[in-house]
Order: sequence, then structure tokens, then C-alpha cells
Amino acid sequence: MLPGWGRNGRALPVSRILGTRTAWTTVGDGEFFCPGCGGDRNFQRLTGRRRFTCLGVPVLPRGETGPVVECAACGHHYGADVLDHPTTTRFSAMLRDAVHTVALAVLAADGHCARTSLETAASAVRSAGFDDCTEEQLGALVEALAADTGRVLGEPCGASLAIELHEALDPLAPHLAPTGREAILLQGARIALADGPYTPAEREVLATVGAALTICSDDVTRLLAAARTPS
Repeated sequence: MLPGWGRNGRALPVSRILGTRTAWTTVGDGEFFCPGCGGDRNFQRLTGRRRFTCLGVPVLPRGETGPVVECAACGHHYGADVLDHPTTTRFSAMLRDAVHTVALAVLAADGHCARTSLETAASAVRSAGFDDCTEEQLGALVEALAADTGRVLGEPCGASLAIELHEALDPLAPHLAPTGREAILLQGARIALADGPYTPAEREVLATVGAALTICSDDVTRLLAAARTPS
């Protein structure tokens, strides 16, 4: 049988004569959030070399391709930017740390850590994943934070505290829906309001929280006002 002809004597389609083939090489692995599976899965990071084929036989190099990320469960390939999305485990830890940092910042701005504020803050932190958090632990952390930075409780949000808030919230914000970002800000607002109206220092901290969560200033003002209205 001549090359390019089928068993019935008819010419094969060009797509069956000429084509390309990719030889993949594994260059890394790990765990990622697979958008196809909808959960955390193992992955392999692959690079490939493409070659022209004639009747299925590689004949000419066609250059490199990739890198791609291959899910070990579903086998689908994704662009490398899929690894920018945190795993479910990592996302939960980021959210927990963010709520904890916001709670400490608002308590530090409160100035005297009223019992009602500590109770509200501890409840929020426990709901975020720190199951063993107590009011006493938060109070001690706020005092230790003030002692370590030389900051007086109740002062406006200083540069070091603003940096801590941005470090905790900036990586999280792109992965939260608007309602999720607003929920974190409202948790901080409820802590601030637990012992009375907002103080100027509390408002400044909450404004910093809103900015780090990419909530515009008008929406921050609206949300802080809404938090003052009994539901």
C-alpha cells in the first residue's frame, strides 16, 4: 500500500497524513485548585516540544509549547496562571488570618478594649476558623501589639498597622466576591460599634480595611452607616 492511500485504494484526508504531536516533559508538581473539578487536586507542570508528523511519525520540530498545568484527576490542561488561585485550604487560612488582623486593628483603635468589643471580636475570629480564640487572648495580643510598636491604644491607624492590614487583605481581595469583601468590613464595623459609636481612630482603621479590600470610599461610608442601623 502506498503512503497516503487507504486500504480501499482511496487517498487519505490530509489531516490523517500530516499533523502535529506534542511530547510533554514534567518540570514540577504540587497542589492547586482545579477549575474543572471544582476542588483541590494534584497537578503536574508540563512543557512540551511540538513536531510535525507524517502518517503519525514525527519528522520535523515545530518549537516549544507551554508551560501548562495538568490536573492529575481530570487530565485537563490549564494555563500557568491557574496556579495564582489559592487552594481551598490556603484560601481558608488567608480568610482566617484576615479576620483576625482586622479584629486586632479595630480593637487597638478602640483604645480600651471594652468587654463587649472583645466578645464581638472573639466571636468573629472563632467563626473564621480560630476555634479556640478567647476574649482574654485577643486583649493580651492587642496590649502586646501596642508594646511592641510603641503605639498608644486609641491612636489613629499608623503606618505599621496599615501595612499589616494590607499584607493580610491585599492577597485575599482578588479572590473574594464583593459580598465577601463587604462582609469582612462589616465584621470590623460591628466590633467597633459593640461599645458605642465609631471613634475617629476606628473610622480610620475601617477606611484602611476598605481600601485594602478594594472597596471604594463611597461604599465604605455606606456600609459603615448601614452597620449602625439595627436590623
